[in-house]
Amino acid sequence: MQQLLAPIHAFLKCETPDSWIQAAIKPENLPTLLIDHCNCELKAAQTAMFLVRKYGVEQQSGKQLLEWAKPYEEFVYRKDRDIAVFLARSSKKNDVSIELTAKAGFEQGDALISKMVRLIKEEFHHFEQVLEIMLERGIPYENRRAGRYAKGMMKMVRTHEPAAMIDKLIIGAFIEARSCERFAKLAPYLDEVLNKFYVSLLRSEARHYQDYLLLAEDIAGGDISERVAIIAEREAELISSIDPEFNFHSGAQE
Repeated sequence: MQQLLAPIHAFLKCETPDSWIQAAIKPENLPTLLIDHCNCELKAAQTAMFLVRKYGVEQQSGKQLLEWAKPYEEFVYRKDRDIAVFLARSSKKNDVSIELTAKAGFEQGDALISKMVRLIKEEFHHFEQVLEIMLERGIPYENRRAGRYAKGMMKMVRTHEPAAMIDKLIIGAFIEARSCERFAKLAPYLDEVLNKFYVSLLRSEARHYQDYLLLAEDIAGGDISERVAIIAEREAELISSIDPEFNFHSGAQE
C-alpha cells in the first residue's frame, strides 16, 4: 500500500486534516459520508463522460454515451427511486460494449476514449457498490449539491481551449488522488466491511489520477508542472482550511 500511495503523497501538497478524520468516524456522520461518497462516484463517471463527449468523439458516439448513462441518471433524479430494484438490474446497465468514433483531427482522441471509458465503467461500478452498502445499512440515497471543494477546484479552469481541457484533466487528477489518499487514511478507523471496501478502491483511484495527468501532459504537448503546481496550491488550501460543511471532499472541520 505504501508503494502505491507514495506518488499520491508526493503529488498532493497536504494530507487530509485529522479534524476531518475525527468528523468522518462519528457514527452520526456515516450516512452523510456514504451518501456523498456515492454521489462522488457518479459525478466522477459523469465528468469523464462529459470530457469524452465534448472533446473526444463524434456526435453519434456521444449519443451512445448518453444512453449508457441514462439508467443511472434516471435513478438519481426520480423521486420514487428504489435502490434494491436498481441494483438488481445494475449488472446489465454497466455491461456495455460500445464502439466509439474519435473526433476527426483530435490526435489524442483514442487515448482519451480508452482511458475515460474504463474510468466510467469503474466509477459506475463503485457507485453501485456504495449503494449496496447503503441498502444493507438502511441508508436511503439522496442527491447532494456540489460542495466547496468541487466548486473551488472548478473555478481554476481557464476559459480558452485547449487550456480549459488541460485544466479539467489536471483537476480530475487531483480529485482522484485526494480520494485515494482519503480512502487510505480513513480505512483503519472504519468497520471491517468499509475498511475492506475502501482499501479495495485504492488501486483504481491511483490509476485514475495517473490517467488524467498523462492525458493532460499529452494534450498540452509539453511541461505542465507549472500549472499543476498552481492547482495543487489551491487544492491544498481547500483541504486544509476550515470548511463549514462535512462531506467526502470537505476541508478541515472545527
